[in-house]
Amino acid sequence: MPRYEYRCRECGELFELARPMAESSAPASCPAGHSDTVKLLSTVAMTGGAGRAPAPSAAGGGCCGGGCCG
Repeated sequence: MPRYEYRCRECGELFELARPMAESSAPASCPAGHSDTVKLLSTVAMTGGAGRAPAPSAAGGGCCGGGCCG
């Protein structure tokens, strides 16, 4: 289940909630009970070998190494 990060506008508390994507825009109360919260934009960083693009070939190919740019 995705986790969403929120900030309370009243007390400044940062908190996360795990909720279905269908409820991602639903209002959220902070742990102190305040209802004036805003959902923060989260970024995802991926590290490790899985999901990485292959390294460019030394033999050329691609636009900047293969001469296809004019």
